[in-house]
Amino acid sequence: MVEEAGTNLINHKPHTVTSKNAQNGTAPKKTTGVEDEFSPPDGGMRAWLVMIGSFFCNGILFGVINSYSVLYEEFHRSLKEKGSKNPTSEAALVGSLAMGTTFFVSAVAGVLTDYIGLRRTTFLGGLIAAGGMFLSSFCVDNIVSLCITFGVMYGLGGSLAYTPSLAVLGHYFKRYLGLVNGVVTTGSSVFTIAMPYVISAFLENLGISWTLRLLALIISFIMGFAFLFKPIQEKGLKRQTNPTNAFKLVCKNKKYIIWASVIAASLFGYFVPYVYMLDFVKKNFPGNVDAKLPILCIGITSGVGRLLFGYIADFPWVNRILLQQLAFLSIGVLTMLLSSTHSFGWLIVISLGMGLFDGCFIALLGPIAFDICGKEGATQAIGFLLGICSIPLTIGPYVAGVIYERQRSYTIPMILAGIPPTIGAVAMFLTRCVRTRKSEEDAAQHPLKNSNGTCIKTASSGRLLPKKTLSTAVQLDNNKNDANKRCYTYSIL
Repeated sequence: MVEEAGTNLINHKPHTVTSKNAQNGTAPKKTTGVEDEFSPPDGGMRAWLVMIGSFFCNGILFGVINSYSVLYEEFHRSLKEKGSKNPTSEAALVGSLAMGTTFFVSAVAGVLTDYIGLRRTTFLGGLIAAGGMFLSSFCVDNIVSLCITFGVMYGLGGSLAYTPSLAVLGHYFKRYLGLVNGVVTTGSSVFTIAMPYVISAFLENLGISWTLRLLALIISFIMGFAFLFKPIQEKGLKRQTNPTNAFKLVCKNKKYIIWASVIAASLFGYFVPYVYMLDFVKKNFPGNVDAKLPILCIGITSGVGRLLFGYIADFPWVNRILLQQLAFLSIGVLTMLLSSTHSFGWLIVISLGMGLFDGCFIALLGPIAFDICGKEGATQAIGFLLGICSIPLTIGPYVAGVIYERQRSYTIPMILAGIPPTIGAVAMFLTRCVRTRKSEEDAAQHPLKNSNGTCIKTASSGRLLPKKTLSTAVQLDNNKNDANKRCYTYSIL
């Protein structure tokens, strides 16, 4: 079945079209499928440095957030000693605010990135995040101050640094974008593995205040990595991305709206295991067990999942959205199984599975955004997606804490946390009901032409396809006077 779809240039491999001049004995003129279209280098020292910088930015920012269960215990103890009536939910609120703010401000971060640039936005984010973490060291027993410094400031800075660290990858990679996204997002997995032990060592030897100050020092390294994020000058392209127009195009993309909405609704329980896992293990498996081991397992297999599924997602025959549905379904079922496990061994197995499919979900966010919205709308698409995800990520852990304080059990919170992603996996089939049509304005700017100016159509979905498929290009009209006719790209589903 051939279905009309919007042209997605970010993952489209330029192909060569030979001019009719070759038949007249003159040298053939070669041009890419889209005239003057920018093609990322897909390698080179500069590209690899960008990937490494993004790796560390992701690792530092989310390594701290994903290891919040270690800090949670200290905040809980401080608030309880001060006489707080709801120390569980209040301590959880600090971490969920950090995660929620990171995603909520991402929509603004996407716009800011287009206005002041990738490097300035990342530098500003690192400065605010480090400053917020440093200030939180002076108010460890004040819930309001912690929510502002650790929750809002760290989340704000993390958002400003995180969004451009993903958006910059599209400037340097195209063919291997899925794999590179997997490598970069593995940074948070690597740091999630190490951070619980690093933070625990800091706490045992230095206390909570100095622990937060040392974390602020580590976070400040992001300002140095920011200087690597210099976008490549797109030679031959005079047009510049208008953030307002890009945002409007994203908002009019029905397939994107459905996809983003389903993801947001599925994330109400996503952060719950990260916040409560340490306390969950101590209360359900008393004895000589390493309470940090499940978090370690999630971090390890999440990294493996990001690399594995990032690599798989680059194959042209892979449906990335369907792969993400599988990830959501698995995360939901495994989260619900946490509540019924009575064996620490099975808990480890469940944690390994959760991490693997968590890696799949994370690694596919960027590539799917590029697939649906193209390069010009990718920054806004990623920012808007993370922005609407902030609401469930903030509310979920707080609600779980309130339920726990009433039930004194994690059974119901874990079951409720697994329901949204399970339902979301099914609801994402709605994306198949939408046909993505390229706007007339963009089609006029980027018609697919051969060397004599005639429009052609290709059996391409905008992603890398075999040469045999590209060779099926059909000439629509040989009349040069009709060269300005709109052209569309078709995909075989």
